[in-house]
Amino acid sequence: MPYYQTWEEFARAAEKLYLTDPMKVRVVLKYRHCDGNLCIKVTDNAVCLQYKTDQAQDVKKIEKLHGKLMRLMVGPGDC
Repeated sequence: MPYYQTWEEFARAAEKLYLTDPMKVRVVLKYRHCDGNLCIKVTDNAVCLQYKTDQAQDVKKIEKLHGKLMRLMVGPGDC
């Protein structure tokens, strides 16, 4: 499972993956204090997207994407 090198590519791919099948996608955030790394993983069991950072400014970007995905999850859907 390779990591994306740029945030923009990862964010686009994660949103696209979510929109293809919202019921199967899950998002995992993992922080390792000893390394100072924050990792976000978006997967639907067939495709796994990962992004890892140790930069403080990237935390805000991850938080923004996570919020966007959460809004999509709780928004009105085609039930």
